[in-house]
Amino acid sequence: MVRYRRKIVQERAAETQRLGGVLQDAGIKLDSVASSIDTVSGLAMIRALIDGERRGQVLAELARGVMRAKIGDLSQALEGRFGDHHALMCQLHLDHIAHLNEMIAKLDTQVEAMMVPFARQRDLLATIPGIGLQAAAAVISEIGTSPGEFFTTGAHLASWAGLCPGNHESAGKRKHGKPRKGSQHLQPLLVECAWSAVRTSGRLKARYHRLVLRFGGYRNPAAKKRAIVAIAHTLAVVIWHVLATGKPYTDLGPDFYANRADPAKETQRLIAKLEALGHKVILAPAA
Repeated sequence: MVRYRRKIVQERAAETQRLGGVLQDAGIKLDSVASSIDTVSGLAMIRALIDGERRGQVLAELARGVMRAKIGDLSQALEGRFGDHHALMCQLHLDHIAHLNEMIAKLDTQVEAMMVPFARQRDLLATIPGIGLQAAAAVISEIGTSPGEFFTTGAHLASWAGLCPGNHESAGKRKHGKPRKGSQHLQPLLVECAWSAVRTSGRLKARYHRLVLRFGGYRNPAAKKRAIVAIAHTLAVVIWHVLATGKPYTDLGPDFYANRADPAKETQRLIAKLEALGHKVILAPAA
């Protein structure tokens, strides 16, 4: 049931993209101003377009909250060639999205009822950054509440989920290999949770930034992908420990790696880096 809910959520996202495509075809650039077209303000403007309103200024006045600061840009973005054909397609997409929302609500009610016996374990998982109650329910549905019975360690669980790097060795040198195939349901779930976790201040976010720099820097998309898979691996290990010990997650803090570094070694590393760039370094005690 949790897997089916995820499929329906993905279908809703796809339907929202189709709705955006119709607006683009009509020359309505709502998504270039608003962060999303399926907000309260965005949906109000779309419904007004369907009802026959075509004046950009009038449509922009339907903005609510922080969107009202963008009324000028919205007025221009909402001037297009929206016709009866676009109105019909938009209405069909909105009806489909409403139907999908009803299905998700029904599934949420059923999942909540099924999670009652596992409320304690679910709450424990929700203490981990990036994992909310819905994600916690999905994790429990995939690995149960006692992963120690099936996986000897957290690394074993991560390997089963397909979050361990593959083995690629050539001429005696170990090279980066693609992650192994694993659970087609748990792997994408943990990757999604990892993206959420690295937006929260803490050790996981600090680890992500360290890994991105190690793998090639922020301008390298592959470096970000490798780093996020590594964070998903860490989440799998943390999940195993939280469920195995029955204790909530305790974050080690965003300065965990900075505090762990040896000051003398870090000083020598920075000096060597500056000297390699052609600078002469003279150390003086801080005032």
